[in-house]
Amino acid sequence: MSKKRLGFLMAMLAILAIGSILLAACTRPGTTPVGTANKTPSGGNSGNSGGGGTTVHLGPSNFLVSSVTIPKGSKLTLVNDVSVPHIIKNGSWVNGNQKPAKEPGAPTVDLTFNTTGDTHSIGPFTTAGTYHIFCTIHLNMNLTIMVK
Repeated sequence: MSKKRLGFLMAMLAILAIGSILLAACTRPGTTPVGTANKTPSGGNSGNSGGGGTTVHLGPSNFLVSSVTIPKGSKLTLVNDVSVPHIIKNGSWVNGNQKPAKEPGAPTVDLTFNTTGDTHSIGPFTTAGTYHIFCTIHLNMNLTIMVK
């Protein structure tokens, strides 16, 4: 292999290595990894019966978790991590169709997210049970909320 090709190959490997490091460094500090809600060290969801809450993040076309468990009396905070709009309401997507529904005991949800960082709280959830919310814009963007 000629010195010129070897030099080119080494330069490309260096660029690839630096690009990988920069990509890894560009994750936003303080964001929740995909597939997780904010958790306490004991493994339970953050929040307490004193009105605390749990945070769920919204991705481009999904909730970053599909379900969350919160204590009775607490709130659920939704945070938009992207500059994609979302309209969140009571109900869910079923077989590709919107099924608006408000389960007994669920707080009414009618929230609009437009920009990165938009944050809204739902609740408090005063009745134990299982509740469903969905994004009316994004097919199959459902969240199940279990209140215990």
